[in-house]
Amino acid sequence: MARGELSRETLEPVMSYAHPEALVSTEWLAAHLDDPKVAIVDGSFTLPGVTPTAQQNYASRHLAGAVFFDIDQIADHGNPLPHMLPTPDAFARAAGALGLGDGQRIVVYDLAGLGAAPRVWWMLRIFGHADVAVLDGGLPKWLAEGRPVTQDVPHPPVRRFTARFDPRLVRSKDELVANLASRREVVVDARSGGRFAGTAAEPRPGLRAGHIPGSVNLPSNELADAKTKTVLGADALAARLAAAGLSPDRPVVASCGSGVSACVIAFGMHLVGWPAVAIYDGSWSEWGLPGDTPIATGPAG
Repeated sequence: MARGELSRETLEPVMSYAHPEALVSTEWLAAHLDDPKVAIVDGSFTLPGVTPTAQQNYASRHLAGAVFFDIDQIADHGNPLPHMLPTPDAFARAAGALGLGDGQRIVVYDLAGLGAAPRVWWMLRIFGHADVAVLDGGLPKWLAEGRPVTQDVPHPPVRRFTARFDPRLVRSKDELVANLASRREVVVDARSGGRFAGTAAEPRPGLRAGHIPGSVNLPSNELADAKTKTVLGADALAARLAAAGLSPDRPVVASCGSGVSACVIAFGMHLVGWPAVAIYDGSWSEWGLPGDTPIATGPAG
């Protein structure tokens, strides 16, 4: 089987996705753990104050050969906002130091099942690496199937990562402010319904409550099966996106708390073949700061 090729058996559950190559099964990955052309990445993330941290979870158990991709470290440290995108050169150095680079098929998983892995997927793609997939069901499904994990930390050789930044996949606060008037793009908020409505507290202190006026709400956890943590089938996924007010006919910007779960929406839309979604990288960590950005409360609409 050629590099990155999915077997008929592996493809059957995701045959109706427009981009089935973006989602790999635990069976496929188990068969490719020793493939030198496949790189495995633990892209887990936990909010500030949550213990054990993602790094601690990785140290206790991870897939054999998986490197830990710390989105708080592979970030713009000159920006006070959490894990904002680094420069292309900085990203290329950090990815290369993890042994990630040109010519590899990169598979990303996380400890939630479908949580932060799409953020790493999006970061790799925005810097030009298209051959990247998310492990369906992530670590929960892998463990539920009794598959092996390890505490051994790999030390792969440094690789060359050629970064080619695609500005179409990210939005700034100024662009979101301009969109308030133009409404050219639909803004979808991946936070919980309570946080969107302003009735639940934000996990980061000092932020106002509510949402960007005119935005719609689609909690990121609704794109995965609550029990198995696997991504919804293509028909159910497209229906859920449409029910939130999204459409392949209108460009979408995804937002969330800090630019992580928004990438779940982008990943879901990619799977069903809808146009690429831009991520508001600052998300509510920026928009919700005290200031003059307008805020709405209550349900969408």
